[in-house]
Amino acid sequence: MLTPHKVVAASRNCALKYCAWSMVHCALLLLMASCHDEPEQRPDTPQGNFDALWTIIDEHYPFFADKQVDWQAVGDHYRQLLTDDMTSQELFDVCSDMLKELRDGHTNLIASHDVSRYWIWEQYPVNYDERLIDEHYLNFNYRRASGIKYALLDNNYGYMYYASFASPVGEGNLDLVLNHLATADGLIIDVRSNGGGYLTNVETLVGRFIDERTYVGSIQHKTGPGHDDFSQPFDYYFEPTKNHIHYQKPVVVLANRGSFSATNNFVSIMKHLPQVTVVGDTTGGGSGLPFTSELPNGWNVRFSSCPVRDPGGQVTEHGVPPDVRVDQSAADTPQGRDTLLETAFAILARKR
Repeated sequence: MLTPHKVVAASRNCALKYCAWSMVHCALLLLMASCHDEPEQRPDTPQGNFDALWTIIDEHYPFFADKQVDWQAVGDHYRQLLTDDMTSQELFDVCSDMLKELRDGHTNLIASHDVSRYWIWEQYPVNYDERLIDEHYLNFNYRRASGIKYALLDNNYGYMYYASFASPVGEGNLDLVLNHLATADGLIIDVRSNGGGYLTNVETLVGRFIDERTYVGSIQHKTGPGHDDFSQPFDYYFEPTKNHIHYQKPVVVLANRGSFSATNNFVSIMKHLPQVTVVGDTTGGGSGLPFTSELPNGWNVRFSSCPVRDPGGQVTEHGVPPDVRVDQSAADTPQGRDTLLETAFAILARKR
């Protein structure tokens, strides 16, 4: 059973990974100050576990109004499917189906035997083939630093592929990357199928593309168990990296539906910089501090707990739309052409 102290500790453990990022650090302090009263202790029964899950979501999930979900009605419907003698798998399936009503790809029920998921993103084009790019654009001739694959292409555009924001980004490594690409006429930052990672790496990377303190969005947190119990938005800013190489020529960011979480945040910030154009598909979404809590039977539920808005005031939880919407062409693929990359070339050519 998760006590209030364990709830706070679970949230803290997830959040501490990001504490160096000023927005999240401040949000964490606010979150710690907004703990609710001690939750009702529930038995380890189908009914008890279901009610614990429903209540955790009811009191902490922040997107009911945005998604127009009647959580009371959802709970009433799925509660009727419970029986005292149902198996653990049957209970998991009922709880998983209930969570799918949130239509949220970042809400998961985690058991030892399975993880629930809402995989609507699989309906969208992937729009990324690493082998195609390696073979036909990089000619298998590229460098790697801090998890970034980079090269100066034959057309004199720089290319960086960052596969995961979980890969640490060192300032010295970034200097090496940007120095190698300094003569490029423009830069392409490819974050397609980047599932996210540490938000501190977002701040580090963005710091190379701004030259003054820059407003990059706002965040709210829950202040109570009511669906409308929110703090006022907290604005946050990024500072330009000092005493290191910056890149101020035109930039194109490539994104797809597999660009989640920290990557989603990176795209939302870069999109609002004047020299940047985002190309591809709407990102996968995901924002804010991850909230994790435990059911009486030991299962865990995890979801995004704080609405984050981009510099334009738009909630980023459901993804960031591109400036130029492009899918990989079925005709281009057999010819070894990446449609999104070719679109980026055309945009950069117009900005020369």
